[in-house]
Amino acid sequence: MLKELLLQFFITLVPAFAFQLWHNSSRLWRRIPVIVGLSSCIAMALCMFFTKEYYGYEMNFRLLPLLIGSLYGGPYFLLLLSGVYSAFRIPSLDSPSETVVFITFIVLYVLVMLASIGPFQRTNRRNKMRIVMKLVAGISAFVIISFAVAVFTTDMPVTLEFVLLTLLTIAMSALSAWISVYAVETYKENAQLHYDVKRVSLSYRQEVEKLEQFIDQTQIAVVLVNQYGKITHLNEMGVRMLAGGQNIVGQYFHEFFGEGNQATSVRLLREALQGNSPVQEIPQAENGRTLLKTAFCIRNLQTDTVTGAVLTAHDITELSLLRSEVGRMERLSLIGQMAASITHEIRNPMAVIRGFVQLMRERSPDNQQAYYGIVMDELDRANTIISDFLSLAQNRALTMEETSLHEIIREMVPLLNADANLRGQTIEVELCDYIPTLQLNEKEIKQLLLNLARNGMEAMDEKGCLSIHTSYIVDNDEIILRIQDQGVGISEEQKQRIFDPFFSTKTKGTGLGLPLCVSIAERHNGRIEVESEQGIGTTFIVSFIRQSA
Repeated sequence: MLKELLLQFFITLVPAFAFQLWHNSSRLWRRIPVIVGLSSCIAMALCMFFTKEYYGYEMNFRLLPLLIGSLYGGPYFLLLLSGVYSAFRIPSLDSPSETVVFITFIVLYVLVMLASIGPFQRTNRRNKMRIVMKLVAGISAFVIISFAVAVFTTDMPVTLEFVLLTLLTIAMSALSAWISVYAVETYKENAQLHYDVKRVSLSYRQEVEKLEQFIDQTQIAVVLVNQYGKITHLNEMGVRMLAGGQNIVGQYFHEFFGEGNQATSVRLLREALQGNSPVQEIPQAENGRTLLKTAFCIRNLQTDTVTGAVLTAHDITELSLLRSEVGRMERLSLIGQMAASITHEIRNPMAVIRGFVQLMRERSPDNQQAYYGIVMDELDRANTIISDFLSLAQNRALTMEETSLHEIIREMVPLLNADANLRGQTIEVELCDYIPTLQLNEKEIKQLLLNLARNGMEAMDEKGCLSIHTSYIVDNDEIILRIQDQGVGISEEQKQRIFDPFFSTKTKGTGLGLPLCVSIAERHNGRIEVESEQGIGTTFIVSFIRQSA
């Protein structure tokens, strides 16, 4: 009898071992209830197959697989296992009292398990073992009561051997339930821990790869050394800027950086390995580059010991050039402001000179009138240059109004027609159907339009035609003004310098008209481009981008 009990005891542990074998091979957590439920069904059937009767009473562990399978398998396996158990148990019922006890047990068991499955599956290992022990205690109590009823209603003898076997069966049932839950939950925890470690390790590896890619792709040279001074990592910029194209990983930094300007790198890394705060060197020129070097130590956050150091080198050559250029532009701006002030003061004595020249002209003989005319024309030309220069140099705030470019063009057309008629030329104006309004300064736009139109007229002979066209590009919200002449055109070399101050293709030009037009366009969020073909003509294209409100 004892041999059969031991055999059934090991059979009750089949679900726990089946779970471990299945998880080792597939690792599909969602199928755990199926595996535990089916293996419990098989274990229950085997326990009932190896059952031995003692004075007509069956002693086995069939209820243990039923309990474990129901708890882990869920409500569906509770009903399946209960059905299988009933199918095996009903044929062995010998009396009405056994039938009543069986029906009572099944009903109570199903109701109690339905209330216990949810809390069991949601709680931790310790609470699961408590729930199982309580259920085992309840089943054992029911079994003892059924034994007592059988003793009083039948002639079943109560011997010491029977009592000992009963107590041994209850104890082994509790031990089997404890081992099964402990084995399953411990393995699940270990497997979950292994999964978490693997996930964290994968995440850590991905972060390390991201960091390595960032270091390799950054435009700053990075050199990493360990606590012994051996170079452990060097990014692409470090190879080009500090290592002269060599791969120096594995070398000691003091051996490679020990000569010339690189001695600075040795000093910075040594200070960093001594635990000093980030140290920075004054930018120095190395191999045609201006490098800003910084070194800092790497510490173990738990022990606060230095485990390495990092040397970074930033190429600030362009920044240094930019700073120099900004300084030069500031000086030029100051000179320009001074020149504007000087030219403004020059206008007053020039006005006095012109007045006295005019007076002298009126009192001079006729044979000298031509000379006075030349002097006055040159004074007027100098005054025009000063006016254009002041317009170009002054950076005054503009008063902008919501205006249509078409309205300004229509106002300028009579003046342009009059100017063209004096030259024997014609004006052709073609405005698009619709353009939105712009924030414009009417005075400056008129000056821009007049300068470009007169440039075109001066470039043409008689019978030439000046065309003024507008268009609106909806996709870019861009308004385009085209002023096209039929003049001699501009060479490629002249096109490169045409917007430079004081450069002019005309014999009496000041060279300030087009730069002034560029300045006006830029102040209105626009730009000027030129298209020209020698012998055919030139087109100035002024584009205005509407600013969002």
